[in-house]
Amino acid sequence: MTNRKQARFLSLTLLVASVALPALAQPNKPTITVIDAPGAGTVSSPACAPFCGTTAYAINVFGDIVGSYTDANIVPHGFLRHADGRFVSFDAPGAGLGAGLDQGTAAYSINELNAIAGQFQDPSNVFHAFVRDFYGFITTFDAPGAGTGAYQGTLAFSINLEGATTGIYIDGKNVYHGFARSYQGDTVSFDPPGSVYTYPCQETCINYDGSIVGFYADAKSTVHGFVRDPDEKITTFDAPAAGTGNFKGTYAASINREGLIAGYTVDSKNVAHGFVRYPDGSFTTFNDPVAAAGSGQGTAPFSINLEAATTGEYLDASNISHGFERAPGGQFTTVNAPNAVGGTRPTMNNWLGVVTGYFFDANSVVHGFLWNP
Repeated sequence: MTNRKQARFLSLTLLVASVALPALAQPNKPTITVIDAPGAGTVSSPACAPFCGTTAYAINVFGDIVGSYTDANIVPHGFLRHADGRFVSFDAPGAGLGAGLDQGTAAYSINELNAIAGQFQDPSNVFHAFVRDFYGFITTFDAPGAGTGAYQGTLAFSINLEGATTGIYIDGKNVYHGFARSYQGDTVSFDPPGSVYTYPCQETCINYDGSIVGFYADAKSTVHGFVRDPDEKITTFDAPAAGTGNFKGTYAASINREGLIAGYTVDSKNVAHGFVRYPDGSFTTFNDPVAAAGSGQGTAPFSINLEAATTGEYLDASNISHGFERAPGGQFTTVNAPNAVGGTRPTMNNWLGVVTGYFFDANSVVHGFLWNP
């Protein structure tokens, strides 16, 4: 098994290198491209707000992007945007497609083999998870113990190169739990000790080896980070300056192949600070230099790539969000989408530092974006 995995990763590494080297030789001229899926609605509605329009969630190393869009009838659909700009729209089998109901399909994660993970709501508002393979075939599944009532069920947030997925399920008592599903379809539930609310992060919370990160709340509403290794051992941790109670604490958001974890803490004054946690348990903490430091403000990384660059958002003194990418050496670059009024929210950066995410315009319609450093 190990040799097969190593061979697959080596093949991917060589392929990525052949694609990446010409790009790295080009002058550094950052560009940003707005992403709107064909057929996406152009008007905000209470039925889908704040995500009326196109939302980009994840990008692979080749520049393929996945996300969700709502059409003019307020029906969400999953999309795959190829690096050359071609769009593929899709609906998971069983997804609710009723006008005005905001059910439908959302794609949250894509790997380098173009396998996609996400969730859909059925006509009864129950969540189900899916994996869509390279050929477009969709497999749906439910985690054991998932509830079957409205707004309960299973949501897949992340898929790794091997095809393993992770996410959450909401049980019949509306309690959140984590799940891990192998590429063969074996699914197990997990909760860190003391958890009353478990949430593996979105987009990049399972790495190549199958390690999963996320956060959980304890009975006192303090949030802690966790990492679950491939042998199912869960290690919990608290980053420096993490507050306690009222959902303050440590939010682990992303893990890369080397086991570096990015996320943010919310301190006792309700200010967010970014961190990177290393495999030995040590931390580097940071704040975007222009981030405001009032209650509800600060710096929040959401993704860390193979090179240890992080991306996320910070809030300014007017509570407007701006994107950033932080290089491994600590240099910050601001990422602002054109015509963004309600703020810019990066979701993921790939191996090459290319960032995707979404922003809101003056009409409260959401658009995806692609930022090339």
